[in-house]
Amino acid sequence: MNEFALIQKYFKKLTYNNPSALDLNDDVFFDKKNSVVISTDTYVEGVHFFNFRNPDLVIKKIVRSSISDLYCKGVKPKFIFIGACGNNISFSKKNMDLVYKSLKQEQKKYKFKLSGGDTTKSNKTVFTITSLGYAKKIVQRNKCKNNDDIYVTGNLGDSYLGLSILRKKSFLKNSKQRKYFIQKYYMPDIPLKIGSKLIKFANSSIDISDGLFADLSKLINTSKLFFKLDLKKIPISSKLNAYLIKTNKKKINFISKGDDYQILFTSSKSNRIYIKSLFKRMN
Repeated sequence: MNEFALIQKYFKKLTYNNPSALDLNDDVFFDKKNSVVISTDTYVEGVHFFNFRNPDLVIKKIVRSSISDLYCKGVKPKFIFIGACGNNISFSKKNMDLVYKSLKQEQKKYKFKLSGGDTTKSNKTVFTITSLGYAKKIVQRNKCKNNDDIYVTGNLGDSYLGLSILRKKSFLKNSKQRKYFIQKYYMPDIPLKIGSKLIKFANSSIDISDGLFADLSKLINTSKLFFKLDLKKIPISSKLNAYLIKTNKKKINFISKGDDYQILFTSSKSNRIYIKSLFKRMN
């Protein structure tokens, strides 16, 4: 069973129609009465991150992908909780020194506080991160309206090429280019400023974790709607564009693989001028 089938068959009924659970059909729990927004994600070595040989980079990747769930709802994360499983190598002093340093950098950048968690021994390195923020209103999934415009907040595809390089499935001689794409995989750009303004104009939103097409399907999965995209208008970086031209590879195979953590949202056509102006001011 896929995720949605599991939820529908087993777990949805266990919410007892709690409105804060949002039918288990969103990335967050939203307690409107108390203005609390919560998300939780689990990351498994070899599945959600390549390996744990670069703990300083891995922790940045999983923290950013976790807090992205709140930013794409228009919410700023205030607290995070980390559960960690691993062996003596994972939890070595050298690794923990690197993790500590990276977490401190991420706290400074994104203004959240580490507020709890748990550790246990395991043969495989696994992290579970819970993010918490406060908001009186959020932008939900499945609230798209007929004839909405579709937007992404930034370039797609760089992260996938970085992962391909790590897996040795793509090759680049230029060390600066290799470093650029690998960094985009480990340190995705979270659109902070735009996220805080989403509530003004977005009808529905999600972050791009599984890929543009997969997440767009999730965004409208309970709506009787379909989507149409113009491949030429989907933004990619100049570096990825140069790579595609040089290698004669197709754009569609890079913008649909996930791990971008840009925000994907829909908005009414009446907001086009405002959004264009806002995005221009924010570069």
